Amino acid sequence: MKYKGNCHCESVKFELESNLSKIVQCNCSYCKRRNAKMVLENKDALTIYGKENLSSYQFNTNIAKHHFCKNCGIFVFSNRRFDPEGIAINLGCIDQIDIFEIESQYADNKNK
Repeated sequence: MKYKGNCHCESVKFELESNLSKIVQCNCSYCKRRNAKMVLENKDALTIYGKENLSSYQFNTNIAKHHFCKNCGIFVFSNRRFDPEGIAINLGCIDQIDIFEIESQYADNKNK
């Protein structure tokens, strides 16, 4: 299924092709603080519009790269630390998905 999403101020928009089969919440020091439910996909499943409005953050291992809107600060997606071809997309950016109703798996990336 194709989903459309955006940050809060709509400076960054995206299209995601996903069956939502891998929904996780991560316990790493960064993800724990943002409490996002994310869907794991391959990089080619995501098309970003407004890339010039994205900023990124890396910490500790400098492998995972977290991308957020530099205008409103909303986390949009991450390049995954343990899968260089994978990304994690913030489901809270997709209006047609109720993140409070959707189940997620626990991703123990803190102890890897």
